[in-house]
Amino acid sequence: MEAVLALEDGTWYRGVSAGADGVTGGEVVFNTSMTGYQEVLTDPSYAGQIVTMTCPEIGNYGVSNEDVESRATHVAGFIVREQSPVASNWRASGTLRDYLVASHIVAIADIDTRALTRRLRSGGVMRGVIATGDQLDPAALVERATGLPKMEGSDLVRGVTAPAPFDWPQEDPDEFGVTPDRLPARRLRIAAYDYGMKWNILRRLSAHGCDVRVYPASTPAATVLATAPDGVFLSNGPGDPAVLSYAIDSAKALVEAGVPTFGICLGHQILGLAMGGSTFKLKFGHRGANHPVKKLDTGGIEITSQNHGFAVDPASLPSDVAVTHVNLYDGTVEGLRHRTRPVFSVQYHPEASPGPHDADYLFDEFITLIQEAKG
Repeated sequence: MEAVLALEDGTWYRGVSAGADGVTGGEVVFNTSMTGYQEVLTDPSYAGQIVTMTCPEIGNYGVSNEDVESRATHVAGFIVREQSPVASNWRASGTLRDYLVASHIVAIADIDTRALTRRLRSGGVMRGVIATGDQLDPAALVERATGLPKMEGSDLVRGVTAPAPFDWPQEDPDEFGVTPDRLPARRLRIAAYDYGMKWNILRRLSAHGCDVRVYPASTPAATVLATAPDGVFLSNGPGDPAVLSYAIDSAKALVEAGVPTFGICLGHQILGLAMGGSTFKLKFGHRGANHPVKKLDTGGIEITSQNHGFAVDPASLPSDVAVTHVNLYDGTVEGLRHRTRPVFSVQYHPEASPGPHDADYLFDEFITLIQEAKG
């Protein structure tokens, strides 16, 4: 079946359907990872977005029930150059196409993803529509794309957060390469805010000696603090951080309470806002598993997994907040630390799902921060 991708700037591409039949719309972005497409599909941070994979062939190792990062798929749509018709992997439970169809994800293949990516880099990410069928009007789809809501001002967290608190099961440290000397003397109790959390973050926290209770995004800080957690974690998630007043207010209360707090991605942006900074939308964002980040105190370089379209403005930060990491592509803020309170965050994803393990040390730093705060 034919399919068409139409962008709000009037550009359109004709290809073939690679997933479910129908019409879908969202912000069209690109991801430079060569693997990890199932983790991308199930990452709640991609809610409201149509993801373009820049690797020319996607799907050759199929999908596995072990590789999901949340309860369901969350991308608004999916774009690939060539979709592998077979799954060459002993772990595979099926093909990518079957997975997209079963998950009701509209997808398109056989288009020039290199040309599309260059357009998104030069013009910035933009709203788009994918439609399948034999009688498609590209002009009508372009008009439909221009009527979609913009990412700026969108609260997408409420649609992906957990409906109620829950406890994450205990993970085996050996399976994650966490040696006994890296574990705390006792299991630490962590309260985790779910703004659209990836499950491998929870797996990593548990493997590093933490019992994690997950809370919905709108949970008041007073409710969490009443449980006297050893530390608090703020997760990744989708949408514009500046409109999440409920999350920012809770983060402010956590900072003022002096509880050890660690934020990743959207959680990093929320902490930046809570500590007095501001955020802005990037032209085309950072999405992939090969982004270089510099750690300012050592000069060391980490290759990181990233997925974000907004960033913290360093010029807006007060004097008691330090920038700890920067992106080597464009110099944007990749890490923050409060100078007097036990609070730190990073813009990238140290849980490495997909991606490298360069930043796994951050989970150790969170454990150390809690132990120092507890004396």
